[in-house]
Amino acid sequence: MSLDFGAVIPFVIELGFTLEKFEGGESVMHYAPRPEHCNSFGVTHGGAVMTFLDVIMATAARSVQPGMGVVTIEMKTSFMRPAPASKNGEPLVGQGRLMHRTRSMAFVEGSVFDASGQLCAHATGTFKYVPPAERPDHTKGPLPTD
Repeated sequence: MSLDFGAVIPFVIELGFTLEKFEGGESVMHYAPRPEHCNSFGVTHGGAVMTFLDVIMATAARSVQPGMGVVTIEMKTSFMRPAPASKNGEPLVGQGRLMHRTRSMAFVEGSVFDASGQLCAHATGTFKYVPPAERPDHTKGPLPTD
């Protein structure tokens, strides 16, 4: 099962993230890192893990107000153990939780777990709610999907 992000995010599509839960200040996502997402040690590159965490937290923030967009203001990440690349299609699991929000800001945390449930990375972040972005052709609304 995969839910609609409510926005077209080409980089997320390229990495293959899927949204599994998007409600009430919580999000769950899956990511099956491919070999080209690995570092020289053969595990998921830290930048890919941080991107996953950024999107996990952003979707948790948006889940309480899906019509709005969010932009990252700041993010702190801690890496606990390597996040293995996908074997046998087993994805990394990301969980996001909105901890507090104001009218314009969201304070969120996110965690990434391996297929055995071990915590690989954790982040906290601050996001600003913004109206849906204008398209590059200066019309309003999401980018087309094709």
